[in-house]
Amino acid sequence: MPSAPTYRRILLKLSGEALMGEADYGVDPDIIARLAEEIREVRDLGVQTGIVIGGGNIFRGAGLANAGMDRVTADHMGMLATVMNALALQDALERKGVFARVMSALRINEVCEDYIRRRAIRHLEKGRVVLFAAGTGNPFFTTDTAASLRAIEVGAELLLKATKVDGVYSADPVKDPAAQRYERLNYDEVLDRRLMVMDTTAIVLCRDHDLALRVFDIKQEGALMRIVTGDQDIGTTVDNGTYEPAASHRQGA
Repeated sequence: MPSAPTYRRILLKLSGEALMGEADYGVDPDIIARLAEEIREVRDLGVQTGIVIGGGNIFRGAGLANAGMDRVTADHMGMLATVMNALALQDALERKGVFARVMSALRINEVCEDYIRRRAIRHLEKGRVVLFAAGTGNPFFTTDTAASLRAIEVGAELLLKATKVDGVYSADPVKDPAAQRYERLNYDEVLDRRLMVMDTTAIVLCRDHDLALRVFDIKQEGALMRIVTGDQDIGTTVDNGTYEPAASHRQGA
C-alpha cells in the first residue's frame, strides 16, 4: 500500500514525444495506457493532478518555423497538436475509470472546455484530472512556460517535468558520457549555467513564485508515485534553496 502523499496538488508536464514510445510519430497505445495507469494511482491516493502536454510527436512549431513557415502559424499548429494529445490522454484516463477534463487556451468548444482558472481549480478539488491544452494560447511561448504558468495559477505545490533522462545533467548524457547528474539545483544556478531544464521564461516564473520543480525519467515505472509519496532520490530537484553538490559532483571529485 503506497504511503500518504507528500503533496496535495501537482502539475505534470509531459512532452508529446513521451507518448510516442519507440515510434517516430503519433501516439503509442501501450505507452499512453501505462501513463494513464500511473496517473490514476496518484489520483486515487488523493493527489489533485493537472497535466500540461506538448505536441512534438505531431507538430513542433519552432521546427516548422525554421523550415520557412510563418512562426505564428506554426505555433498555432503546435497548439492544436497539444489538444489532440490531451484528448488522447483523456480517453486513456477515462478507460481507467478516471474523470478527466481537457481545458484549452484556444476556444474549441465542440471538443473541450475553455481554460478558466476557477473552473480548473474546481475540477481539481472534485478529484478530476485536468489536462491543460494549447499551451498559453499565444505564439512564441513553449509548453514548458505554459506548465509553469498553469502550476502557479492553480496553486500546485510541485511542478514535475517528465523527460527521457533521470534528472538534470551538466551536458547531454547521450552525447557526453562524462556528464554529471545533479541531485539538487537552485534556479539561479540553472540560469547561470544555462542548463537545459526548461526554457528561461519557465524557470524565471518558477523562481519568482517559489515553485519547486522535479525533473525525472518518465520511462521509469513507478517514479511518479515515489515522488508524490516523498522519495527524494528520484530525479533532480530545482528550487530556491542553497545548492550543496554531492562529493561526486565537486570539481576534481
